Amino acid sequence: MSNTGMNMRGKIIFYEEKNFQGRTYECMSDSSDMSSYLNRSHSCRVESGCFMVYDRPNYMGNQYYMRRGEYSDYMSMMGMRECIRSCRMIPMHRGQFRMKIYERENFGGQSNEMMDDCDNIQDRYRMSDCMSCQVMDGHWLMYEQPNYRGKMMYLRPGEYRSFRDMGMSGTRFMSMRRITDSCN
Repeated sequence: MSNTGMNMRGKIIFYEEKNFQGRTYECMSDSSDMSSYLNRSHSCRVESGCFMVYDRPNYMGNQYYMRRGEYSDYMSMMGMRECIRSCRMIPMHRGQFRMKIYERENFGGQSNEMMDDCDNIQDRYRMSDCMSCQVMDGHWLMYEQPNYRGKMMYLRPGEYRSFRDMGMSGTRFMSMRRITDSCN
């Protein structure tokens, strides 16, 4: 595959134990349920690419962004309570980033179009909440608190009518960041 294309190959290696010990599972694409490969996963090494990892199968539950590097004990490092159960490779995006955020579900209420990172939607747009969005270009991370803190959610191009229907009940998003890492 060409390095100039939209997708670059990524590679992440999961280990059952901390400090890269125990059985391993190498992944170079999305994996919706890792339980058939590993009983648990307590450390990983991202050799190339960027990944979102989830603490439940089928890309559900809490999400964590991982870029190239070593994570010898990510449960302690990230405050995770559960092991990683699924992962999704984030394709590299070259080009513009565009997303329209809405104050209410089903694209209702106040709306704003974004093309860059926003550390606080309340300060920048005078929006008290973000309950739905449309991602036109690029890949984004949404955070429940200002300044890119708290629970996060990965969004790729598409329509997101209700974050609550996506299993994010009780979570509102107050900051968002473009995924601009070269991920290699």
